[in-house]
Amino acid sequence: MDKSKRLFLKSKRSFRRRLPPIQSGDRIDYRNMSLISRFISEQGKILSRRVNRLTLKQQRLITIAIKQARILSSLTFLNNEKQFERSESTTRTTALRTRNK
Repeated sequence: MDKSKRLFLKSKRSFRRRLPPIQSGDRIDYRNMSLISRFISEQGKILSRRVNRLTLKQQRLITIAIKQARILSSLTFLNNEKQFERSESTTRTTALRTRNK
């Protein structure tokens, strides 16, 4: 077979299909914190649909559930640990600036 034709042939590698992140029995609700927390990053951001491997309908329901949980204070808007670390470092640098003057 000619090299130029060989480049366009698809390889017949088998791949393992991943399981869907939301099972058919899982209920997408703002009270289901174990399910919701899987779709939030460490910074508290909602992960994209491509990262989550969700359908469009599932992603919309997850987003609504996360926003409802945030409003009802069962879920924080930001990750407090990161915010606390950042505020400590800024107070240290401002204290150093005032000493040097």
